[in-house]
Amino acid sequence: MDVPDLASSLRSLEALRAVTPAATTGLRKWWHGGLDVEGLALGSVQAAATALEALTGSVGRYSVSSGPVAASFDSLGHLRINGAKPQGFAPASGFRRTADGWIRLHANYPHHAARLMEALNATTPQDVDEALLSMTSVAAENAINGNRGVAAAVRTRAEWLASPMHAAISNGPWIAFEPSSGSPAPGRSSTWRPSREPFQPLAGLRVLDLTRVIAGPTATRLLGALGADVLRIDPPQLPELEEAFVDGGFDKRSAVADVDDPDQLEVIRGLTGAADVVVSGYRNGSLDRFGLGAEALLADKPDLVVATLSAWGREGPWQRRRGFDSLVQAACGIAEVYGQEDDGGWKPGALPVQALDHATGYGVAAAVLALLAQRLGTGTGGIAALSLARTAEELFSLPAADGADATGVLQPPDERECASPYGPLRFVEPPLVVDGAQLHYRRPPVLYGSSVLAWR
Repeated sequence: MDVPDLASSLRSLEALRAVTPAATTGLRKWWHGGLDVEGLALGSVQAAATALEALTGSVGRYSVSSGPVAASFDSLGHLRINGAKPQGFAPASGFRRTADGWIRLHANYPHHAARLMEALNATTPQDVDEALLSMTSVAAENAINGNRGVAAAVRTRAEWLASPMHAAISNGPWIAFEPSSGSPAPGRSSTWRPSREPFQPLAGLRVLDLTRVIAGPTATRLLGALGADVLRIDPPQLPELEEAFVDGGFDKRSAVADVDDPDQLEVIRGLTGAADVVVSGYRNGSLDRFGLGAEALLADKPDLVVATLSAWGREGPWQRRRGFDSLVQAACGIAEVYGQEDDGGWKPGALPVQALDHATGYGVAAAVLALLAQRLGTGTGGIAALSLARTAEELFSLPAADGADATGVLQPPDERECASPYGPLRFVEPPLVVDGAQLHYRRPPVLYGSSVLAWR
């Protein structure tokens, strides 16, 4: 199958210099639309499988199949909790008209919804609509983000290409690697090595998960499915949405800790000191003052593998702005490509799934596995950085999608059921095939915040 070689970013590491992409099977096209979303999905999972083969030295063992990939990119859509389908976007989220066009709002989290209402001096949804109709899209975007809310004006692709943000995030590889410049102190280097068990090659690997929403939890969920001890930590003042937590919570433990509390911060710092991997999905710079920024973590522990992801990247005027997949789609031109006419005129559209989130998540997993492979040879770790905005550029760089006549119909995905603290769950499995058999999740999500702040 002709799949975009997203693993090319990994070849900047010596340990992956000569890797060949893992095998892929199945349909090549199944979603309709103007961009090659299938290529992005297949290529990102293939990159993770490729890095896993390099880490384990088992070429041909791990492969990718279209059906599980398509299902995993819509994992929340397949999830059922007590038979109920997740809500998805909150009523206050979505596209709204402005005085000169459209804006995309994100108000799924209560604190973001409150900041949105406050920024627009609104008390009802009707107030929001009326306020937006009196403002330009960019003025509304600035007002909402200036009040620590989240929104993005719907831009044309040409407008995005002319913006300083595009200039900041469009250069360089999909995954940016920074090697460690130090060496572990004698007796302090990690002794972890991959397991020979093909379904659990990451057994014993310690992964500290400082991520939320979709992209980061997607990465760490896959690492957990492969056997890693994944400990997710969330702040007590901003609880995760239950449906998102359940979807991303398989094969993990969950704890709550306040980095503003010196005693709890000290515990977290102890965890990072004994970790093999830290994955961070908070805004650029937001953890620096706690000594939990990527560079500080690597300086303290030179053999640590640190992966960071953000909405807008590490450069440019929006590098510290909050963002989500839907907002990146609106800003970079995807909403324009997927827009369409209806009885009310032209309206912006969206990708068939939140592909920027999921592809970035599998890219993070690929980066972690690649850096672990590199560490086996050098004894040192490194940093990998990804962003949703850079993933969007990767999508736009792929050849234009073929016509609808080239699109096939996938078989319904295999779904599993299990008991959980949230009630019976129905869900889809991880998108990797191991020696011809589907990889499975081993454990359901635990109760949010119920785990001890300690490694197993």
